[in-house]
Amino acid sequence: MAATITAQMAVSQTTGRWRLYVVLLGVPVSQWPEYDFVQGAVVPTVAERSRALNALGYTFTDGTEWEWTETSNTVDDPASPVRLIASITVREAAR
Repeated sequence: MAATITAQMAVSQTTGRWRLYVVLLGVPVSQWPEYDFVQGAVVPTVAERSRALNALGYTFTDGTEWEWTETSNTVDDPASPVRLIASITVREAAR
């Protein structure tokens, strides 16, 4: 069975669109597989996220669910805009 890794999704600060990316340890961030959703600020559905992961060559692992984390653009500033980051455990899809 393939090793599990983390996929995350957040709104891109440059485009304002949701971006899904697969976190590959030891690989430069610029080389992580990523997928930009075209619908803008609307949160992609679970089915849309699944299709995006499949397009990148990954799939959900059994029994996992998306977990949401809240962070801010400026740490320790309660007035700073909030950013939401979703994460889930994935594995490479069978080829």
